[in-house]
Amino acid sequence: MQARPLEGIRVVDYSHFLAGPYVGRCLAALGAEVIKVERPGSGDAGRQHACVLDDQQSGYFLQLNMGKRGVSVNMKDPRGKDFMQRLCDSADVFVENYRPGALDKLGLGYAELSARNPKLVYCSISAYGHTGPDAHRAGFGLIAEAKSGIMQMIGTPGEPPPLMRISLGDMYTGIHAVAAINAALLGRVKSGRGQHIDMALYDTLVSMHEYAVQCYTMQGVLPEQTGHDMPTSTLYGVFRAADGDLVIAAQVDDAWKRFAALVEAHGGPAGFGTDTQFHTLAGRNAHRLEILSVVQPWVAGRPVAQVLELLDGIDVPCAKVQRIDEVLADPQIVARGMVVEQHHPRYGTLRLPNLPFRFSDCDTTIREVAPDLGQHNAEVAQSLGFDPAEIDAMQTDGVLFSK
Repeated sequence: MQARPLEGIRVVDYSHFLAGPYVGRCLAALGAEVIKVERPGSGDAGRQHACVLDDQQSGYFLQLNMGKRGVSVNMKDPRGKDFMQRLCDSADVFVENYRPGALDKLGLGYAELSARNPKLVYCSISAYGHTGPDAHRAGFGLIAEAKSGIMQMIGTPGEPPPLMRISLGDMYTGIHAVAAINAALLGRVKSGRGQHIDMALYDTLVSMHEYAVQCYTMQGVLPEQTGHDMPTSTLYGVFRAADGDLVIAAQVDDAWKRFAALVEAHGGPAGFGTDTQFHTLAGRNAHRLEILSVVQPWVAGRPVAQVLELLDGIDVPCAKVQRIDEVLADPQIVARGMVVEQHHPRYGTLRLPNLPFRFSDCDTTIREVAPDLGQHNAEVAQSLGFDPAEIDAMQTDGVLFSK
């Protein structure tokens, strides 16, 4: 087995909530030493967000900060500022997700830190980025989802679009930040210098459009809410069976022909499988409502398991719409190790989503639980050259805070 790719890289994670902490978690899985820096007192606001276990941890925090070492520093004390500057001098990567300009006031902006440490790769994540007329505005993933045009495309026609219920903007921006950081570290090998990476939630969601932008710029067509299927990709959508919901992807000509023949052979109308006007995508789209009037009742009259068995038998992509409990018990997820178990000294066994990294010669599964607030103050301070008396004084005075 090889060492993990980022072993020997030190990351200062000066971020909160989701996008930044997710970057840190990914870098930790890839082998980096990630030091999570939090404010004294309450720490990262994510500690109090969703599935709160006590006043120090939440499931949200535990998931996003596993594998990190934790320090809590009072930046209002000159010794705290000195601690942070020395920490950043020792770092290869700095990750933050505050509003542009906020960290300049603390002496932790890119200009100041890179002047001290020219090799530093400094990654900023914000709603709108550090340039443009909206750079100063606050925002969350929800704001970027609405602004990006993605939200307008989902849901039932004529109704307000639904919340997506996953933090698409944060997670997508986060993994792009991971890619950019690794590219900058590789570029540093040649140039000897780090650089500032400016990631925006709004930018990354706009970049996700795989067809809507082209439809408008090339044909002048605006995407519309389509509900449960895709009018431009018949047959592709969600269907209700007798005991649940499933998805069917028979939009490719060959898959459609197999699917239509199956429907006809199992109670569908005569000629449905051989009707050549349905054998091209354009033809299917033109007759979409006619096709749905056959497929929807055909699916509705059968249990999910039966429909899946029939479609799997002819190699048409399909899947049940699963609940979370079904996902966790799915043999495929179990086989792929996508749920990681950790032992926590207070909470016992934790089961949390794993990351999707799979390397042939190293294991990126994080076994270390997320840190308590300020848990690693002393050992990180020692690594920066502070002597025991200085560390004791900073801990006694609350410059290095723990809870």
